[in-house]
Amino acid sequence: MSESIDAAKISIIIPAINEAGNIQKAIATTQGSINIEVIVVDGGSSDDTVAIAQSLNVKVISSSPSRAVQMNAGAVAASGDILLFLHADTRLPTGFDDMIRTALQQPGSVAGAFKLRIDASLLSLRWVEWGVNVRSHFYQMPYGDQAIFLTKEVFQQIGGFPELPIMEDFELMRRLKRIGHIVIIPTPVVTSARRWLQKGVFKTTLLNQIVITAYLLGVSPERIRRWYRREKFKRV
Repeated sequence: MSESIDAAKISIIIPAINEAGNIQKAIATTQGSINIEVIVVDGGSSDDTVAIAQSLNVKVISSSPSRAVQMNAGAVAASGDILLFLHADTRLPTGFDDMIRTALQQPGSVAGAFKLRIDASLLSLRWVEWGVNVRSHFYQMPYGDQAIFLTKEVFQQIGGFPELPIMEDFELMRRLKRIGHIVIIPTPVVTSARRWLQKGVFKTTLLNQIVITAYLLGVSPERIRRWYRREKFKRV
């Protein structure tokens, strides 16, 4: 694989549920790239997500509504040697395809992700970005909104995304770290600020840290998910 990775096809897998307001922009940032395919994996949208994606001439498949299940379904349908998992509210930088192929040729690298930029001007979000980027570089723990990529061979080797109701990207990274290096591309992807703005930057950041701590202490992912969803949507 290493000899041909500079020409490898990239399959961009976008899990989506009711992302009509974002899906077109996400797909638009994949265009103009060389030797790629885009697969939107819909988890049962009730809006125009599927119709919009189909109108843009990308592959659209359906699966059960779970991000891990959707991404694994996309990987099965993918024909590329490299898999790129893109959240529907995240936009890729120009030249991402060349950056990914170059990153995966680095000695010892098994996967990678991009630096993160959040699409809002709040100063507090600059601190969030700083924390995310420090964590990514020094602890080798990028998360899903940083557009994780790896070869299909490595993805299959580690068993794909663990089909957990939450923390699937965290657990994937833990598995990848055991077998090699995670490359962080210094050019950022741009992700929506909606989840930070919904409850406030401090509260969202604190909530995320509590979720990680609970997971590491052995609290079941299903219990964490129920608590997290209740907190996320509770009116304040």
